[in-house]
Amino acid sequence: MLVRKRRFGITIVCAGIVLACVAFAGYRHIRGPEPLTLGDGKNGPLEMVWLPGGEFLMGSDHKQARPNEGPAHKVRLDGYWIDRYDVTNADFARFIAQTHYVTTAERKPRWEDLKVQLPPGTPEPDDSELVPGALVFVGTDRPIPLNDFSQWWAFVPGADWRHPLGPDSTIEGKETHPVVQVSREDVQAYAAWAHKRLLTEAEWEYAARGGLEQANYAWGNDFSPGGEKMANTWDEIQPFPVTGPSNTFKIGTKPVGSYRPNAYGLYDMSGNVWQWVADWYRADAFSVGLKRQPAGEAAVNPVGPSDSYDPELGVTAHAPQRVIRGGSFLCSDSYCTSFRTSARQGADPMNSMSHLGFRLAMSHDQWEKNR
Repeated sequence: MLVRKRRFGITIVCAGIVLACVAFAGYRHIRGPEPLTLGDGKNGPLEMVWLPGGEFLMGSDHKQARPNEGPAHKVRLDGYWIDRYDVTNADFARFIAQTHYVTTAERKPRWEDLKVQLPPGTPEPDDSELVPGALVFVGTDRPIPLNDFSQWWAFVPGADWRHPLGPDSTIEGKETHPVVQVSREDVQAYAAWAHKRLLTEAEWEYAARGGLEQANYAWGNDFSPGGEKMANTWDEIQPFPVTGPSNTFKIGTKPVGSYRPNAYGLYDMSGNVWQWVADWYRADAFSVGLKRQPAGEAAVNPVGPSDSYDPELGVTAHAPQRVIRGGSFLCSDSYCTSFRTSARQGADPMNSMSHLGFRLAMSHDQWEKNR
């Protein structure tokens, strides 16, 4: 479950891609990337996979799908390069070392950024309350009703990408884990430095599906084929959001690439951390877009709506929200099934959270320019 409002208080050789394709050959594939190309820094950007593009059914009409995931509709995309892995702590550290960029979580919050996410008339807090920090999953010590996420999330002063759980936490030894506690503004700064860009929502879903037409997951329709765990998601041996009373139940990010890739050779398109994408979030984006599209025709390279709308936010339904995809280590069958390929959420673009990261894309023209 995503907190929707800002609160005060490894390298694998190319053969791996081929084996992944063989492993998923039993499913019906749409027209998609074949053969796959992995960039090596000379014949394509390092550790990025080239997807030549194609047509697919975006969204879902499955019984598990939420209303914001439908209707399923045709989309056609041009080719693009996509990061094989989520951006890691080590990647982000190089960016910081070269640019000396300061992330939003490390800065004093601005009231103008906060108030657009709050009901009209909310009084401005005392200046002493506006301190650097970010949202951290803190869990509970016992089962509770799942209707108030503030019971398992907290704004923690001093939490940032170097200290994702608070000032006493560290990323030492977690260089290959995905970076978290990065806002969309931070991601845009990193993308400019890396000469890349955010994926559109359509590009993200096309890549995540790995050519499997309307499958529930990035690997097929069976959540645990042969009993194998396919993604870093909540372990159902303990009910969400219980993490105590003892410290024996460990949750959190895992190194990128800890699970099998999908058929396009992409890792962690489900679970581990949510991923920022480019589009504004509207709960009705697909139904509204379909009405504007000539009947039966595919939308070509869609870039999403021009504004935000989430009726679940009530009086702040039009507050700025950007799409995030993929789910995280907090997603579970009992509470949040957002590790499904069509699942989508909105997030405050200035927000930083302990289960939210990103990966990026690049056009072939941009790669040629970079060379």
